[in-house]
Amino acid sequence: MNINQLSKRLTAVANQIPNQSTLADIGSDHAYLPCYAVKTGIVTKAVAGEVVEGPFQAAKQQVKEAGLEELIDVRKGNGLEVITAGEVECITIAGMGGTLIASILEEGKAKLEGVKRLVLQPNISAINIRQWLLANEWELIAEMIMEEDGKVYEVLTAEKGDPSKPYKENQAQQLLLGPFLMEEKNDAFLKKWKREASQLELVLENLKKAEDGEAIMKKQQQVLHELNLIKEAIE
Repeated sequence: MNINQLSKRLTAVANQIPNQSTLADIGSDHAYLPCYAVKTGIVTKAVAGEVVEGPFQAAKQQVKEAGLEELIDVRKGNGLEVITAGEVECITIAGMGGTLIASILEEGKAKLEGVKRLVLQPNISAINIRQWLLANEWELIAEMIMEEDGKVYEVLTAEKGDPSKPYKENQAQQLLLGPFLMEEKNDAFLKKWKREASQLELVLENLKKAEDGEAIMKKQQQVLHELNLIKEAIE
């Protein structure tokens, strides 16, 4: 991967960034995404945020090599602490777990002032992001799911608006599987959830062998509930 040709998942993220906007890419790693977005004219300027020293240095090096130091500011810091409120119009967070992405947004809430769009790419637990958006007045406006190198990725796009708008009858099911993804049910979606269902069935089998207890019973009910939500959608 380089700044002229992103991976499939990062291309999907880049495609959701509003044209001619200002960007903060959080957990930017090698800063491939902001470099690509600036070079292709999607954004006018960008902040690349990274908390780990190695990737922070790699991002600085990448930006320097691309000759984009005037337009991309590489900053070291945790989550949204690298930006000030009102500084950027779009925030991208890609390649982390959904729980971590949701906690970054929660901890950095004050910095979301003036942000028009969030583009989030969780590797797992997208449900945590959907729940956070729903609770914080962000409306999910688009979702994508794709497979790359044997892994399945989701991309969630949100803007300020009516957070309940995408959710219709079975909110629990749509929060888990994604309201837009459920409508499309593409190959990557079916592959992911068939695999998840198989894993949950194994968990259920193991729980049945465990000694009875209130905690075990509760866990069984949880797993069964989730399994039923998935099966209903894929069968």
